[in-house]
Amino acid sequence: MNPYGKKNIAGTVWDIIEPTADELGYEIWNVEYVREGADMNLRITIDSENGIDLSDCEKMTRAIDPILDEADPIEGAYYLEVSSPGVERVLTLDHHFEVMAGWDVEVKLFRAVDGTKTVYGVLVGKEGNELVLNCDGGEVRLEMKNVAKVTTVYDWQAAMKD
Repeated sequence: MNPYGKKNIAGTVWDIIEPTADELGYEIWNVEYVREGADMNLRITIDSENGIDLSDCEKMTRAIDPILDEADPIEGAYYLEVSSPGVERVLTLDHHFEVMAGWDVEVKLFRAVDGTKTVYGVLVGKEGNELVLNCDGGEVRLEMKNVAKVTTVYDWQAAMKD
């Protein structure tokens, strides 16, 4: 489901490629159209219940490249990148906050709250314009306008012990 609407390139591309992603068994995690230096990059991030590896990225790239060429939603040259969101993923869309509820997160703030610009906790979810976390047993609510970045935190030490 396109979270952007059709008023921008990311939303248009999302709509164009979503049927193909579904057919291949992938979920679109995010679509970004960004400038890096002199280059324009169309970044498509995909996910699946089984995770994503390099062959999945190659399969998706080969499947959508001709579709994007035919639809031609972007004027000018750009680089197409297809990747996995990874285990430590940035959460930006409402859907991200829903599916990642229960995960440990790091929240970077624009302005300090209670003397800190970084808050760690377990993601409860997003309610309206607030991000809700469970921090040391207590609920913490942060206004989204003060949130710069939310990233899941993976416990690498615990994973190494398994």
